[in-house]
Amino acid sequence: MGHPPLEFSDCYLDSPDFRERLKCYEQELERTNKFIKDVIKDGNALISAMRNYSSAVQKFSQTLQSFQFDFIGDTLTDDEINIAESFKEFAELLNEVENERMMMVHNASDLLIKPLENFRKEQIGFTKERKKKFEKDGERFYSLLDRHLHLSSKKKESQLQEADLQVDKERRNFFESSLDYVYQIQEVQESKKFNIVEPVLAFLHSLFISNSLTVELTQDFLPYKQQLQLSLQNTRNHFSSTREEMEELKKRMKEAPQTCKLPGQPTIEGYLYTQEKWALGISWVKYYCQYEKETKTLTMTPMDQKPGAKQQGPLDLTLKYCVRRKTESIDKRFCFDIETNERPGTITLQALSEANRRLWMEAMDGKEPIYHSPITKQEEMELNEVGFKFVRKCINVIETKGIKTEGLYRTVGSNIQVQKLLNAFFGPSSSGDQVLRDCSFPRWGVHLITSPVPAARFPGCQQVPLSQVCRVSLLGSELWLQPSQRMSTIRNPRKSWLGSGSLLAVW
Repeated sequence: MGHPPLEFSDCYLDSPDFRERLKCYEQELERTNKFIKDVIKDGNALISAMRNYSSAVQKFSQTLQSFQFDFIGDTLTDDEINIAESFKEFAELLNEVENERMMMVHNASDLLIKPLENFRKEQIGFTKERKKKFEKDGERFYSLLDRHLHLSSKKKESQLQEADLQVDKERRNFFESSLDYVYQIQEVQESKKFNIVEPVLAFLHSLFISNSLTVELTQDFLPYKQQLQLSLQNTRNHFSSTREEMEELKKRMKEAPQTCKLPGQPTIEGYLYTQEKWALGISWVKYYCQYEKETKTLTMTPMDQKPGAKQQGPLDLTLKYCVRRKTESIDKRFCFDIETNERPGTITLQALSEANRRLWMEAMDGKEPIYHSPITKQEEMELNEVGFKFVRKCINVIETKGIKTEGLYRTVGSNIQVQKLLNAFFGPSSSGDQVLRDCSFPRWGVHLITSPVPAARFPGCQQVPLSQVCRVSLLGSELWLQPSQRMSTIRNPRKSWLGSGSLLAVW
């Protein structure tokens, strides 16, 4: 909404309507002054934000510039080369854009803030000073006029003339102040149209120029962007195609981790605990061990996986022999002993599990411990008549119906069924001859009949297993002996033949 015009002729009359119109101009001047203050404040905030943004982008660019991709393998594909150099290209583009932006930000204060600040202080501030002078002169004039009008007509003529001259002088002074004030307020009202708009236009022009340069740089960046997108897509497709192979390899690694070994790695490696003997007792220390079977070299590295723990150097030992530790000889599980050239005495190691101990012993060509036979009496080493009869019957049935069965003695039968067979043979009311004579393999099974023969623990038999009394190996032509000859050999092992093609009885 427009304001009514101010006429210079109205300054002489100083009518209430003139004062009301002048008040509208003064309110507009205050609104303009407040607007310029807000523009300066927000402009400074914008410039500061742009400066901070530019600094953040440059820091981000430096971070990209400092990163270096590392790839698996000795040679890189074209796609990997493009990806490896991408961050450098990004950093160069950002630096070029931000250099232009920083130049614009550096000149932004001269383009926007200073012109507005000068207009507010010089033009609006000067108009306010004119207003103060106008109000002061008006107050003095009207005060003098009131006193002058109260003068008595009985005063001397000279006094009245002097008073008239004084009033006329103050009227002219007030009239000049009114003219100057009206002129100044109209000048500000008209000049603000360009004094405010021009700085904003210059600032926006600089901002748009910076943005247009950014667009041009973006257009120049498009070919590299398209090439990089193609390389990224190729890399993604390659990853998707090999993902199933990676999952399959991971699955095989879970099922059999020891079989998935790369060339050049030790024969076996992993964590072992070593028994360390000290003056005040025994402690178990964890080592990471690596064993090379060809050189029989065992490398032991002490490990303490607590954060900040100091790690010691590795120790190389040359293996002499390895033997499993007897279970009853130590209160720890999964133990085995080794002897080395560098250390005197035996070193006791503890594996992580029974399967892990088996792998270590297999790699080190470990041996089983030697157990001494508990048999001390001669009568315990001989089968009695009832036991021998049972063995003979079992062998007759096996030779008749199951001699060609694969895994004849390796596969054992159920313990419950074996016990039923023994009860049927040795029971007080049963006939053992009839039990084995009428034996049907679908009911008993050949492996069920072979199971009690090596163990030979049944009623009426010796107190120790038959396998600890006599281990019989059939060699060569003894496979073709008559059953009666084999029985005679088993019954009298000391009279068995020795040499090639004979039945060898080993005590």
